[in-house]
Amino acid sequence: MTHEKNLVPFNGYIMLLVFLILATGSTYLLITKESPIYIIGIVLALFMLPGFVLVNPNNSRVLLLFGKYIGTIKKNGLFWVIPFYTKKAISLRASNFDSERLKVNDKLGNPVMISTILVWRVTDTYKAAFDVDDYKNFVRVQTDAAVRKLASMYPYDNFADEGHKEDITLRSSVNEVSEALEKEVQERLAMAGIEVLEARIGYLAYAQEIANAMLKRQQATAIVAARHKIVEGAVSMVEMALDQLSKKQVVDLDDERKAAMVSNLMVVLCSDKDASPIVNAGTLNH
Repeated sequence: MTHEKNLVPFNGYIMLLVFLILATGSTYLLITKESPIYIIGIVLALFMLPGFVLVNPNNSRVLLLFGKYIGTIKKNGLFWVIPFYTKKAISLRASNFDSERLKVNDKLGNPVMISTILVWRVTDTYKAAFDVDDYKNFVRVQTDAAVRKLASMYPYDNFADEGHKEDITLRSSVNEVSEALEKEVQERLAMAGIEVLEARIGYLAYAQEIANAMLKRQQATAIVAARHKIVEGAVSMVEMALDQLSKKQVVDLDDERKAAMVSNLMVVLCSDKDASPIVNAGTLNH
C-alpha cells in the first residue's frame, strides 16, 4: 500500500463499558467465589486496556501491525483497536514555520539576507509517516532550499543605470515572488503528503557587508531621478514663460537676452537653495 487508508475503528465508549463490566465483575467474583478461573477475566480486561485510542480534533493516529500499515484514524473521539497495533500520532493542524535568516546571492550576485514564513499542514498521513524520515525536519530543509533557489532567480531591486532592468524583483514584486515561492515549496513537499497553505518572504535585506554601499546607491538613484524631474519641469516653465512673453508682447527679446533669461530662470528653478533676486533699476542694457 502506497497511499492513505481511512480506518473506522470500534466505538470506544462501548468497549469501555465492556472493559469496566469485565474488570469489576471478574474482580468481584474472584473475591466472593474465591475461584482462580476469574483471573482470566481480569487478564482479558488488562489486555483490552492498550487498545483504547483517544483522537483529538485535527489529529490522527497511524496504525501499524507488526510493521504493516493498517490505516489511519482521522475521526476524533474515543475508539478501540486491536491492542497489538502500534499507534503513531500525526497532527493535521495548520503549522507555522519561520525560517532562519539565510545569506544567499540574488540574480545579480549581490549577497542578501532572506527568510520565509510558511503555513502548512499534513494531508496524507501515509506519506508523512513513511515516505520521509522526519516530515517536520523535511519541511525545514526543503523550505530553506526553495528560498535559496528563489533568491537566485530574481534581483533584489531594479538597477536601470546598469542595464539590469527587471520586471520582477524580490523587494517590489511581493505577490509574484510569494506565488513563485509557494509553488516551489509545494512541489518539494508534495512527496511528504504536505499541503502549503501560504508561503511568503518574512525578512529581506542586503547583507551587512554591502548594505551601506547599496543604501548610498539608492539615495544617489533617488537624487538623480528627482533632479531629472526638476529639470524637466524647469524647461517646461521656461518654455511657457518665453511663449507667454512673446504672445502678449510684454517685452521684445533678442537671442542673447533670451539666452540670459533662460540661464537665470534655470538657475532659479533648478537650484536646491532659495535664490536671492537682484533688482535692476536701470535699463535692460545695463
